[in-house]
Amino acid sequence: MTLVPPLPTISLPELQERAALLTRVDRKYLVPRSGAARILEQLEDGSRVLELDGRTVSGYASTYFDTDDRGSFRSTVTARRRRWKVRTRTYLDSGDCWIEVKTRGPRGCTVKERAPHPSEAADRMTDASADFVTERLVAARAHRGPWAAHPVLRTAYSRSTVLLPDGRSRATIDTDLSWELPDGTLATPRDAVVIETKTAGAASPLDRALWRAGVRPTRISKFGT
Repeated sequence: MTLVPPLPTISLPELQERAALLTRVDRKYLVPRSGAARILEQLEDGSRVLELDGRTVSGYASTYFDTDDRGSFRSTVTARRRRWKVRTRTYLDSGDCWIEVKTRGPRGCTVKERAPHPSEAADRMTDASADFVTERLVAARAHRGPWAAHPVLRTAYSRSTVLLPDGRSRATIDTDLSWELPDGTLATPRDAVVIETKTAGAASPLDRALWRAGVRPTRISKFGT
């Protein structure tokens, strides 16, 4: 069930044209469900919610990959300048799947690059995807030489995406969160909501609404958690 109040909708092509933000500043907030609902009710006029095939809430699943020495995890939890993440992302409603590489760009910006990945291989790395990851990590100076890794974590959640009134920033609202380790260990904190704003730099209207409510950004990471 969505926490986003009724809003005018926006299509994916229009959202990508106006606020793709593959290079961006991310701010994450961990909020109880009741608090998130109250804050989202204050979304300003001009906000629009992403609609896909008549839905404003979509299911996502991600499988994260790491090296034997846990290079990605260690770089994440210690906030290294050259930290990186590699995952497959599956859009559960459409079945589309991508391999994604996230690195840090200038001035702390997040840079996300991705390529198509076969949905039937969402929990494993193909040769083509491994080559893509190696190329992107070497280019970002986050890794040297051939890259090899294995799946270490699977996450799933429901997401709504909102284009914010400035027309350049957007936010994602994630609910029904779950984490699963390869051995089957499962965590499902159902009252937790992760709100993430994605801007070109300056705070968005939603950031300011969260701050007024006493909610501050946190370094929560679905992978780092």
